[in-house]
Amino acid sequence: MNEKVLIVEDEQELCFTLGDRLSSEGYVLEFAGDGETGLKKAISQPFDLIILDIMLPLRSGLDVCVEIRGAGVDTPILLLTARSQTVEKIQGLKLGADDYVTKPFDTNELMARVEALLRRNPRTVTTQLKRPDHYRFGAIDLDVRRCQLTRDGVPVSLTAREFQLLCYFLNHAGEVLSREGLLREVWGYRGPIFTRTVDVHVASLRQKLESDSAKPKMIITIPGVGYLFQRD
Repeated sequence: MNEKVLIVEDEQELCFTLGDRLSSEGYVLEFAGDGETGLKKAISQPFDLIILDIMLPLRSGLDVCVEIRGAGVDTPILLLTARSQTVEKIQGLKLGADDYVTKPFDTNELMARVEALLRRNPRTVTTQLKRPDHYRFGAIDLDVRRCQLTRDGVPVSLTAREFQLLCYFLNHAGEVLSREGLLREVWGYRGPIFTRTVDVHVASLRQKLESDSAKPKMIITIPGVGYLFQRD
C-alpha cells in the first residue's frame, strides 16, 4: 500500500493519533498545521486523500476545500468536524468534500471511511460509471467525457461526487435505489456506516437540475427506502 494522505490539522495530539494509526496501515503521510500550508501542499503535490479539519488557523477548512476544487484537484476530501458544526458539515459537502467524520470519533470508523474513499476516488468512479458519452433529458445536457453539464444551455458546475452520483442515477434510471446501496456503489462504503451524505448530495443535485427543487420531478424520494431517478 503506497497511498499518500495529507492531514491538515492543527491539534498535535490528534495528528499523532491519526498519523500513528494510518502509518501502521502502510499509508504515506504528509502534515500541515494550518489552512494556508495545507492548501499549498494540496494543490502542489499529488495525494490520494486529504483529511481536512474545518477549524484551522490562517484559513478555514471550508475555504481550503473551495480553493482545492477551484484549482481542479479532485482528490477525495474527508472533513473533520466538531459535533456542533452541522451547518458547516452540509456546506462542506456542497463545496466539494466527499464525506465527514465528527469529533470525537472512533479510529475504526475513520479507517473505514478512509478506505472507502480510497477505493472510490473520483477518477476511478467516473471511469466505471460512464457508459454513453452523452445524456440529454429535459433541459439537461450532460457530456460525460468532458464532465460538462448544461441546463437550458447554461453551464452548471458539479462537484466530483455530484457528477458520480448523477451518472449512477442515469445508468439506473427507473430503478428504486436505497441509500445504503448508493453509499456502497458510489461512495464505496462497506458495513453499517451512518451518514446523511447521500441526502445532502441529492438536495444539491436537485437545486442544480430541477426547475423546482421543492417539487422534484427527476430525483424522487421513496419514503423509507431511497430515491428513484426519472429521465423524462
